[in-house]
Amino acid sequence: MGQKVSPIGLRVGVIRDWESRWYADKDYADLLLEDVKIREFLTKECKHASVSRIEIERSKNRVTVIIRTARPGVVIGTNGENIEQLKKKLEKMTGKNVYLNVVEIANPDLDARLVARSIADQLEQRASFRTAQKKAIQRTMRAGAKGIKTAVSGRLGGAEIARAESYHEGTIPLQTIRADIDYGFAEANTTYGKIGVKVWIYKGEVLKGEVSGKRTAPAPRRKPRKEGGSK
Repeated sequence: MGQKVSPIGLRVGVIRDWESRWYADKDYADLLLEDVKIREFLTKECKHASVSRIEIERSKNRVTVIIRTARPGVVIGTNGENIEQLKKKLEKMTGKNVYLNVVEIANPDLDARLVARSIADQLEQRASFRTAQKKAIQRTMRAGAKGIKTAVSGRLGGAEIARAESYHEGTIPLQTIRADIDYGFAEANTTYGKIGVKVWIYKGEVLKGEVSGKRTAPAPRRKPRKEGGSK
């Protein structure tokens, strides 16, 4: 059976940018762990704010955190109260100057992580997994996606034996590197246990110019074999 590769990791550096943008020598491991802690903290604090991605940029004593969310008002709060509290907590955690930027996601139905979270929330409210998936697919296709695939796995409907079910519409060219495919994963905590939700959304091809202007040299031709073998 073919092995699965994360569609995001496969495309990083080709048509996608990194989510952490900084360079370090000796303290690389410490900064990497700090990034993980920042993301875990913000995901926990902004649980109901529909946060999709958290991007981190660093300079000497400064950390810039970009929060991409469908509900920026929830993150910012009344007169910016929430964001100021988050900033103070992060500065205390890291010991550096922290700058928070909140970027609104224009169309949440085209964001795979938010669609996956939406399906997981419905499953937690005891909605039918088939209905939840089909509604999500309809909304995403209406929003202008070229294809979507959803998969849920676990004790679906409280069944004793765990199984996986998936639905798709349109095309999902996972092998095409220039295809802009967004991937998201979420977990629903039900009374029967966890149910995993995966979503792939195909938004079209990203066409860039040639990576380098140089043409690759043609492969050298092989000499024709002698027939009849050695005599």
